[in-house]
Amino acid sequence: MNGLFGINGLLGYLVAVVLVVVLAIGFGYVAVSVQSANAQNYYEFKDYKGIKAQSVENKNFFQDAQ
Repeated sequence: MNGLFGINGLLGYLVAVVLVVVLAIGFGYVAVSVQSANAQNYYEFKDYKGIKAQSVENKNFFQDAQ
């Protein structure tokens, strides 16, 4: 009984498949909800000439539009 329906058999396979499907659905739902929340969240640049290619300070150059 442990060989075919044990954790290394069909039961383990089904648990792994269900886990992967649940994770994919969960992450998909979170991604869609984040995208929906920020779809209309526009921003504008304060000083676009001061932006560098790779810099942590680039976050200071844009703000949410009112």
